[in-house]
Amino acid sequence: MKKISCVIITFNEGKNIRRCLDALKWCDEIIVVDSGSTDETLEICKGFHCKIHHKKFNGYGEQKRFAVSLAENDWILNIDADEVVSDALKNEIIAEFNKSEVDFAGFYLQRSLYFLGRRFNYGKESKEYYLRLFNKNHGNFSEDKVHEKVIVDGKTKKLTKELEHHSYTSLHQYFEKFNSYTTKASEELFEKGKKKNLILTIFSFPAYFLKNYLLNGNFLNGIQGFLWALFSSFYPIVKYAKLWVLWNKKEK
Repeated sequence: MKKISCVIITFNEGKNIRRCLDALKWCDEIIVVDSGSTDETLEICKGFHCKIHHKKFNGYGEQKRFAVSLAENDWILNIDADEVVSDALKNEIIAEFNKSEVDFAGFYLQRSLYFLGRRFNYGKESKEYYLRLFNKNHGNFSEDKVHEKVIVDGKTKKLTKELEHHSYTSLHQYFEKFNSYTTKASEELFEKGKKKNLILTIFSFPAYFLKNYLLNGNFLNGIQGFLWALFSSFYPIVKYAKLWVLWNKKEK
């Protein structure tokens, strides 16, 4: 079987990391790049014999590229601390890598959302594909500060078993990440010289909500689906409001 290095970036993930690591014992090495955790994250990682490194956080893309550079093996599995590789997905990966030849540069993993204690069985969040298992000789993460992605040169394949995404267990946690993501996204747009009509974005809120709630099927996911659609619809408004503030400061 081809050897796999799992890479994880962390910051105060004590509530998630044990569940994540417990499902990764089959990997040949686990690399953790931490950006200054003050909770029990690192103690838990030590208990799983992870290779721990420290780096100041300057964006998700840069942080994950650094983690990949530390890997001893060519094949990289990137997992977030709030994700869990199901037994079925583990077995599917092992079956692929037990073949005499791996004819792909990367594999897309099917991720399912768990939000405020509920698994989303409907809508795009119930089955989203992310390129998370790849050969570092054929690709790497983009350098985007947020919404980074793996770009590979070569054939890819979609795996069918579940990667569990236990994203937010409380609204407090949700809005902490919401604030962080919108800030980093607005800063990245500002650095690229991008602008957006804020008024038009604000008045587009009903369209955003109808898309997220009805077209994306979140009305079938109960009150959690309603809240997810509502908050997701506010995301572009907050992001572009922060971008407007940055330009307003510069132009004064």
